[in-house]
Amino acid sequence: MNYTLPTEVKIILDKFQKTGFQIYIVGGAVRDIIMGKPVSDWDFTTDAKPDEILKLFPEGYYDNKFGTVGISIGPQNILEITTMRKEGIYKDSRHPVEVSWTDKIEEDLARRDFTINAIALNTSGDFIDPYNGKSDIEQKIIRCVGNPDLRFKEDALRLMRAIRIATELEFTIEEKTLQSIKEDVGNLQQIAHERIRDELFKILISANSYYGIVKLKEAGILKIILPELEACFGITQEGPKHDRTYDIGEHSLLTLKHSPSNDPLVRLAALLHDIGKVDTVRAAKDGNITFYNHDVVGGKLVLGIAERFNLSKKQTDKLFRLVRWHLFTVDERQTDSAIRRFIKNVGLENIADMMALRIGDRLGGGTQRAVSWRMEKFEERIKQVLKKPFSISDLKINGRDIMKTLNIKPGPKVGEILQKLFEEVLEDSSKNNMDYLVNRIKNLE
Repeated sequence: MNYTLPTEVKIILDKFQKTGFQIYIVGGAVRDIIMGKPVSDWDFTTDAKPDEILKLFPEGYYDNKFGTVGISIGPQNILEITTMRKEGIYKDSRHPVEVSWTDKIEEDLARRDFTINAIALNTSGDFIDPYNGKSDIEQKIIRCVGNPDLRFKEDALRLMRAIRIATELEFTIEEKTLQSIKEDVGNLQQIAHERIRDELFKILISANSYYGIVKLKEAGILKIILPELEACFGITQEGPKHDRTYDIGEHSLLTLKHSPSNDPLVRLAALLHDIGKVDTVRAAKDGNITFYNHDVVGGKLVLGIAERFNLSKKQTDKLFRLVRWHLFTVDERQTDSAIRRFIKNVGLENIADMMALRIGDRLGGGTQRAVSWRMEKFEERIKQVLKKPFSISDLKINGRDIMKTLNIKPGPKVGEILQKLFEEVLEDSSKNNMDYLVNRIKNLE
């Protein structure tokens, strides 16, 4: 197996080796080396205690009780070195109550989550692999180290982590490990929503995100982290006015699958765009199933989800707009003002994302063509309208022109006339010329 270690990694290994300490590369870096993939994160473990590590790297920092020292290598690169440890009892399904150091790499590897992450690489280039992680990598299997039930009770976030890693690597989850995930899923309720959000977003940005969400549902995790989406399954859209019958939950998953965007917020919107249908489903007299105002209800629901996941104000606004306004009308006969209302509702910066959501929605509903001819014309109209005046400041006249033409002083009347002229130009941009506007000023006096 041929691989070249970066200079900064060699520096760390050499410094520990010269001082007599054990030092190993561990975690995802070793897994990536074995798989022949580029390594983005380098983690190390050593028998040196945190204070001893800091003596070797005085510029490092240690602000936790788990033995991890951060070393800055360049302005943007931080490498973590952790003292080898064995852990005791967990009480919060996330962190050990106490940590004890060890000088045996096998004991340190025994506490890790999955076999593919429980491999160490020493300074001689040899792999320490007590749990046959290399074999599981070759077979593309996610398997817990030791007793899976114990591993998940130690840290409930591993329930999602197993599916996330399987999604990213396109691996399958070993049968006993998967069974334990299903049995221990309730422990996720003890995990902070922010940590759940982070794992969910990592699944969503994966090229295999559809598979990941399907596995979350199969494992029973989806109903805990996104009960609003789980509730969509079993609700069908059908009736004489629908040319296709489909389950709303399955449609949501397929919308994600077909979304051309890699943005996790757009992909989350794809999953959530129809959650308002749960509360708005009605059966009409003609047998048609309707979901009137589901976009309005869905918009309110995603605000609650955004708050639960502690999304930023900007993220919340984007997610809300995508869900609230996803049911926009595409009509080549729409006026400029209607197009402008669409742009205002969606947000200029979100238009491309909304189009990506519409593509996923169409394909996820069984439509064969991603973009209709009406959509193509609609997008062209948006481009045309964006070139036209969009605010009062874009008018070919200003307040001074009004005061000069009417020989009046500054006051509310000037603003009223500007607003009326602007509204006319919104309806017909050809009116935005000096001659026309000056004549209108006289008529509006």
